[in-house]
Amino acid sequence: MAKNGIMRSEHKYSRVERERRFLLDQFPDNANVVLIRRITDRYIDGTALRLRQQSDDNGPTTFKLTQKVPSPASGAQQGFITNMYLSKDEFCILAQLSAKQLNKTRYSVPPFGIDVFEDRLEGLILAEVEFESASEADALVLPSFIVREVSADPRFTGGRLVRASRQELETWLLEYGIRLKSS
Repeated sequence: MAKNGIMRSEHKYSRVERERRFLLDQFPDNANVVLIRRITDRYIDGTALRLRQQSDDNGPTTFKLTQKVPSPASGAQQGFITNMYLSKDEFCILAQLSAKQLNKTRYSVPPFGIDVFEDRLEGLILAEVEFESASEADALVLPSFIVREVSADPRFTGGRLVRASRQELETWLLEYGIRLKSS
């Protein structure tokens, strides 16, 4: 048994998460946005669990409970991920648990999901791409709107960003040459 009682050797219900993340200094001009999704993530205190409510533009609202178990490996592997879809009632019950909340809008600009963050993270723009294989991740050609890859920087994961102060975010972004505009 590993830390937090999670078995690391068996991931019967999870899948490998292969993802690359990138910083942007602005939303790309002339982006071909095919879908807009409003996302509210609640990172449940003391756990590796995320409760997500997402609403597509002109579409239904979806509720999910996700567990992410970090297990970085070569290439874009971030770890293991397990998702469970919930009813609205189930979501409402779990939403009563102590958690920290993160709000963002995700713009689907294939193959990227571009997240524009809100509240104290306003001004942060992250692009991410998920892959089925390591070779697919390695073959990604980066467009000019990408400033810097942060896939290996744990500060730019949702679980860490949700706990970051505005000052911390400003400091982290300056390390990559990005200055937040005053809010």
